[in-house]
Amino acid sequence: MKSKKNLLEQLKTLPHFDKNTIYQLAKHLGLEDSTVNTYISRFLKCKDILRLKNGLYVTTDFFEKNRSDISYSFYLANIIRAPSYVSSWTALQYYNLATEAVHTISSTTLKVTRDYQTKAGNFTYQSIKKDFFSDFYLVKGKFDFYIASPAKALFDLLYFKTCQLKGLKLEDIERMIKELRIDFDEMDKDEQEKFYFLINKNI
Repeated sequence: MKSKKNLLEQLKTLPHFDKNTIYQLAKHLGLEDSTVNTYISRFLKCKDILRLKNGLYVTTDFFEKNRSDISYSFYLANIIRAPSYVSSWTALQYYNLATEAVHTISSTTLKVTRDYQTKAGNFTYQSIKKDFFSDFYLVKGKFDFYIASPAKALFDLLYFKTCQLKGLKLEDIERMIKELRIDFDEMDKDEQEKFYFLINKNI
């Protein structure tokens, strides 16, 4: 029982962990390898840990302490499906360029499109071609995360919404931006120019 408690206490210090982490900690504490899956099952049943996806977890304690920190949610989004970066509606809201309430964290990935509904939040990932997996950067802080630039966040949103911008003209794009109530005029001028460059290059 003491070893189980010690194991949980060590896991509480981690922003996320997998089975290998549990195995290493259990080994350090002198626990048998065969107990790792048993401990995971017990921790889940007692709601001591939350499953982010198959084989990836966070303690309820750590999550509750950091759930109000948006950087932690974005950090998890990067971790749950990698490589990926936060984009589309979520990034536009982060930059205060969209007024729509966003309850799901949207990301762009090189992997196949997939959604994850977890106790730690809902995460959606949309697949993009390797050539378009660009124009994102690392935000450093308590929790580091990758996010699209404002221009790329808007480009990604329209790219996915219009099936890769097929058959569209520039005036169609500009009309859509207004209909979606995106504050394009509030975007930095350099970002606006970058957006038009991306659009003109791909329509």
